[in-house]
Order: sequence, then C-alpha cells, then structure tokens
Amino acid sequence: MRRRAVLALSGSALAAPAWLRARPAAASAPPGYRVTWFDAATPGSGRVGSRDVTAAGDGTVWFCGQRNGTLNRLDPKTGAVRVVNLGQGAAPHGVIRGPDGAAWVTEGGQNAIARVDAGDHRVQLWRLPERFANANLNTGVFDDRGTYWFTGQNGIYGRFDPRSERMEVWEAPRGRGPYGIARTPQGGIWYVSLAGNHLAQIEDLETARVRIVEPPTPNQGARRVWPDKQGRLWISEWNSGNVSMHDPRDGSWKVWRLPGERPRAYSVWVDPADKVWLTDFPANAIVRFDPVNEGFVSFPSDRPNANVRQMDGIAGEAWGGESGTDRIVRIEYGL
Repeated sequence: MRRRAVLALSGSALAAPAWLRARPAAASAPPGYRVTWFDAATPGSGRVGSRDVTAAGDGTVWFCGQRNGTLNRLDPKTGAVRVVNLGQGAAPHGVIRGPDGAAWVTEGGQNAIARVDAGDHRVQLWRLPERFANANLNTGVFDDRGTYWFTGQNGIYGRFDPRSERMEVWEAPRGRGPYGIARTPQGGIWYVSLAGNHLAQIEDLETARVRIVEPPTPNQGARRVWPDKQGRLWISEWNSGNVSMHDPRDGSWKVWRLPGERPRAYSVWVDPADKVWLTDFPANAIVRFDPVNEGFVSFPSDRPNANVRQMDGIAGEAWGGESGTDRIVRIEYGL
C-alpha cells in the first residue's frame, strides 16, 4: 500500500537561519575532552524538544524538534540552525542520514516516514496504511539494498522501498514495544523492544520473518541498539540500568551496570573506535564506556533534566540532543 504527501515548502516557510552562540566548554570535562552546548531554539520557535540527532555528512548535524514539529540542521561552526517545518501536527522522533544523503525521519505526529532533501530541504511524506494508525513511530535504518526499516512502539515494524515507494507494515510478534533498530556491518537488521524486553532479528529480509533473542536480564527494558565493527550488538537497558552486549556469532552476552545508584540507560551509540556512548537520565549525564578496560567516564550536563535522547557522531565527536533544555551537546574526544 502506498500513500504519499509531498510538501513543497517555500523558502520563507523553511525559515531563514538563526545565528546562535555556542556555549563555552564545560570546565569539568576530563582531560582529553571538550564539551560544548548549542542552543536549539530559534526566535519565536517556542519549546523545540530537541532529541534524536545524526551527522549530515558535511559537518552539520540534523536534529528532531519533537515539540514544535520540525527537523533542524545545526552548523557548529557558526551556531546557525536551519529550521524545516514537517507539517501540521508533526512530532518527529528519529532521524538518520540515508544513502541518498537526505535526512529520513520517523514522523510520529503524521504517522509517516518523512524525507528531507539535503539540498533544498523539500519534505516528502509517506503515510502508513490506515490499519496501522497511531503506530507511535520510533526509529529507522537502511539495509544494504537501500530499503528503509522502521519500528513503532505500539507494536509494529515495517519497511519502505524508496525506489518503488512500497510501504509494508507488520504486527510485531510480541505486541507493544519495538524501539531502537540497527544494521550490523554484516548486513543484519536487529531491533529491541522496550515493553517486550527482548532483542529481535529480522532474519529473512525477503519475508521479514522475526527471530526473538532473550537477553539474560529479565524485564530489562531494552531501549536502543547499536553495532560495533565486529557486528556485536550493544543495548541500552532502561529498566535495569545496564549496558549489555550480544555477539550473534556465538550467541554470547555480557552485561555491565552503569555507575550510580539508580541508572537508567536511554541511548547507545558506538563510535568509530568501538567505544560505547550512553545516556543516563537520573545521573543527568552522557557516559562513555570502554569495553577494553571496562571503565566509565561521565559527562554531566550543566543544567538539570537534560534528558539526552539518541546520540550519533563522527570520529572525534559525540553528539546528543538535550530534550529537556532545548540544546544540542557535542563532546570532542581524543584531544
């Protein structure tokens, strides 16, 4: 089933860049690191709800404005933010850079997959079938063939082929909960279920058949998943406060608890050096984990209730969206 809406927004509708000032590095950053915050809100934007981020490939960073229905593009050299309105009722959740260079968004407010052109910022929308209204879209990823796979917390997973514009959606095998999704370097597509407390592999990309993999910690609240270069899957566990690692090659698991009394791990991102970055809401911090020495380094926000959502980055830079403060945070490392 195919349903598409194209929003041909004018230059004025896209809004002119607003020039913003980046905050200085935090004095408390450990040696070898530098932390910088950027304002996400532009004049008149109201609350942005800056959340999931992804590198745009040219030094700029895309981030979702879940509260004001926008996708935004930050230039860290100047602090300028380019605002793209995704449409009436928009509430974007996740964003990734596609193989075509565009930003692809799970647009929960309009129950659609959105594409924002990297050049002219034109918005295209492909709505889910009416049978799957209010899917609570979460996260997307492209497979090696250029097909876009996505999850919805209300119990769905699906795929969209940009070439044919064919949209297919299925009920998840255990109902509510599908959340983070990832592609391994070996081409595998995996997702985790927050409400369902499990890891799942889409083991047949033709039939979309799903295989459930049980983590060792019961009721762990698996929230996000990200692979390292070896294809091992790193999982942030919201309920348990653990970061776990599953190796599909031998079926093994390892588990580490984040520091602090009551951690809750939200985001997970693995950098090009295979170091693991997480966010911990109760600690109000981003946390870096080194699997080699099993050590943690913490980067608390300088404002309360930062609530950093899904991270991303490039070599030497980790990025996140502080959804509670309407800021974007960058941690430079290896300095």
